[in-house]
Amino acid sequence: VCGIAHVTAKTMPHVDSGCRKGSAPNIHDPATRELSVVVPSYNEENRLPLMMDEALDYLEKRQKQDPSFTYEVIVVNDGSKDQTAKVAKEYCKKYGSDKVRVISLEKNRGKGGAVRTGVFSSRGQKILMADADGATKFADIEKVEEGLKNLQPWPKGMAISCGSRAHLEKDSIAKRSYFRTLLMYGFHFLVWFLCVKEIRDTQCGFKLLTREAALQTFSNLHIERWAFDVELLYIAQCLKIPIAEVAVNWTEIEGSKLVPFWSWLQMGRDLLFIRLRYMTGAWKLEAKKCN
Repeated sequence: VCGIAHVTAKTMPHVDSGCRKGSAPNIHDPATRELSVVVPSYNEENRLPLMMDEALDYLEKRQKQDPSFTYEVIVVNDGSKDQTAKVAKEYCKKYGSDKVRVISLEKNRGKGGAVRTGVFSSRGQKILMADADGATKFADIEKVEEGLKNLQPWPKGMAISCGSRAHLEKDSIAKRSYFRTLLMYGFHFLVWFLCVKEIRDTQCGFKLLTREAALQTFSNLHIERWAFDVELLYIAQCLKIPIAEVAVNWTEIEGSKLVPFWSWLQMGRDLLFIRLRYMTGAWKLEAKKCN
């Protein structure tokens, strides 16, 4: 299995444009906004408006209260086959392209690939990952910001604050089938055993990173599908980046792209390969600097 994991390891796709001057916004450049919100979106024409309305309403009110607060929302259209891009561009027209940007990928790359693309095009001092379904109340950003603040002083400017649904686990189990509950516990065990031991909920899509932490973790990221969160936090642990886990409000929204059995099977395979590929040296962590 180790041999298969090593031989089949792929190099990272080159999505960032390096440090070329005059190019589009780039993670290597100095921050020019206080906050970037990256929203990966695949066939989200129905759910995206609710999330965007809530997020932009909060961000606009916050900016009115504090004129020094600046932000941008980056919607990454991950090869959608519906009108996701069109819906997102309406927000560009309403709020201006300086506050809302849309990046469209020709082919579907997976949630991790979409988030990575958005992060590499961000301008924020802090970068928030937020799901397009709006399952987490956007105002809970204040909770993850507080979690990030409590980690100070940040080593080399790096820290991560993760939203968590672990406190809701007992209630969610009562609503799930025994089969889905078994899959959930199996996944949690594999995450703990193979990769990440300190974070109870690695899969919540509400994560806040400092710009330097985003650069170092996403530059080393390989997984582009559902298990990318686990690799992200595994990389952070290896780089000794402090991580906070903060309880957030969460509501299950219909329309999930997660297919219970096959998605969990794919994630289980990815978890095993994450551990084996780093262990065998097929994947190596590198500190990223501008040339």
